[in-house]
Amino acid sequence: MITKIFTQIMLVLLSVLMITCKSGQDSSDLSDSKSEYFQLSDPIEFDLDRIQQRGVLRAIVDNNTTSYFIYRGTPKGFEYDLLRWLAASLDLELEIIIEPSIEGAFEMLNRGEGDIIAHNLTITKSRRDHIEFSIPHTQTRQVLVQRKPEGWQNLTTRQLDDELIREPSDLIGKEIMVKHSSSFHNRLKNLSEELGEDIISVEAGREVEVESMIRMVSEGEIEYTVADEYLARVNAVYYDNIDVSTAISLNQSIAWGIRKNAPELKEAVDEWLAKHKKTTRFAATYRKYFEDSHALNQRATSVFSSVAGGVISPYDDYIMKAADRIGWDWRLLASLIYQESRFNPEARSWAGASGLMQLMPRTAQRFGVTDPMNPYQSINAGTNFIAWLERYWSDKVPDKQERLKFILASYNAGQGHVLDAVRLAEKHGARTDRWDDHVEVYLLKKSEAQYYRDPVVRHGYVRGWEPVKYVKEIMARYKQYRDLVV
Repeated sequence: MITKIFTQIMLVLLSVLMITCKSGQDSSDLSDSKSEYFQLSDPIEFDLDRIQQRGVLRAIVDNNTTSYFIYRGTPKGFEYDLLRWLAASLDLELEIIIEPSIEGAFEMLNRGEGDIIAHNLTITKSRRDHIEFSIPHTQTRQVLVQRKPEGWQNLTTRQLDDELIREPSDLIGKEIMVKHSSSFHNRLKNLSEELGEDIISVEAGREVEVESMIRMVSEGEIEYTVADEYLARVNAVYYDNIDVSTAISLNQSIAWGIRKNAPELKEAVDEWLAKHKKTTRFAATYRKYFEDSHALNQRATSVFSSVAGGVISPYDDYIMKAADRIGWDWRLLASLIYQESRFNPEARSWAGASGLMQLMPRTAQRFGVTDPMNPYQSINAGTNFIAWLERYWSDKVPDKQERLKFILASYNAGQGHVLDAVRLAEKHGARTDRWDDHVEVYLLKKSEAQYYRDPVVRHGYVRGWEPVKYVKEIMARYKQYRDLVV
């Protein structure tokens, strides 16, 4: 009897041990096959109808030379241009959110902090377990990024090929650093399986970008990394000592990521892509960022690129000093100047404003301008005018961040028109010290007769949409400058 009980206990223990071992093995296999994945929040319910109610499409992007960057004060990038086009087609404003890590982007998408991931995402089966994909917008291959040998300029093509890795089998035993949570890691593991021997794939930290690793290869800090071919080829313009000609994958589809429970948004995005991928505008956008060698060289060598140099304008140093004098972030003042003149010191408007900060003659004279086309006089006078507007609104709008919008609108349309909107807001029960959805609403209404003829209005008609748009665009660009320019 005792022997029978002991045998039964041993069988139970053996079963538990086998289940445990099997569970451990499955977990390991899952980790190996889906190493880029992680625990994610359940996706919130927020589809196209709610995005349209909000009026804003929030896109999660990576900051690199193809997706999104600043060049000569203007936001640019292949995916950025497509997203702007998509948002306009859906009658939505576009808000850009920078998140370099794929893991972070997936989590932000599911939490509802963004609606679409534009991250050069390769479509993979394992990623489909966590997010949905749009139809592909482009295709690319994964390529090895390696440093050319010393004296490569003097080698023939054949000699250079002999010095470099040209066959995936030559990667056996090599250590390759790749982006964290990327499809590159899985591709190298699959390649190891195909070759029957190990390629050592090392994931970088979450915040380390592919382009940073390409630079590290160029500077000799690491030996190899992997990148999508079009991003690698663009960076090869920046770093002429890297080679990006060795493919380690077939063509793969690149698409946008969407929450799995947002079918209406996916349908709208898919319809838009299917329609516009065939257009000359789409083809021209692709050529501009991936095939126009002249434009690539310009961006590669220009200090006015957030990727290459991080300079917004030729007047940054003076803008910094002027902004410091009035207590502004210099990138906010730069955004205003870009809005006014695109940093052209000889700009003139139909209304008679001139110079970098587009001052009207009376305002320019009032603040000491003798030469309106002198950029330094213009910046000095413009910031003095802003300081005056700051004092004008300080007691009327106590909150500094809110007051900023009143100042910007006043710079564009005059403080009298903005004060009219304040009085209309007060009359109709809106808040007089809040801009969004309050005073801006009545500035917009000042183009309607029943409002600009109201007894509380003292300055009459104004195209209210202009200052409202002006404020939004400056603040949006300021956020972009703040995200991309230190």
